[in-house]
Amino acid sequence: MQTALRVVLCAFFCYVGWLHFRHPRSFVKIVPPMLPDPLLLVYISGFFEICGGLALLFNPLLGVARWGLLALLVAVFPANVYMAVANVPLDGRHFSAWLRYGRLPLQPLMMWLVWIATERA
Repeated sequence: MQTALRVVLCAFFCYVGWLHFRHPRSFVKIVPPMLPDPLLLVYISGFFEICGGLALLFNPLLGVARWGLLALLVAVFPANVYMAVANVPLDGRHFSAWLRYGRLPLQPLMMWLVWIATERA
């Protein structure tokens, strides 16, 4: 079960990380305005999403994957809050409050999944 979860999380983090490079402007829009150089932050977070996702596939790197991905999820949470509060449109679409705020509890869920996926079997 843990191995399957690691593979799924790896695919998720690598895909989302790749999207940071493929469509950076979408992510730049949700970076809170008080943070410097949003494009650079998008690239950095995308890079670490890919690195963390790949690290999930290697047992010796599970500790690095765990703490790195947990830190990343905490670091990007303000962007999710900003997107919800400021009603930031993505691809020209505004989303309902239910959808915008409904995404926020997914962050702790992802953290929990990373935690259980990286527990030593």
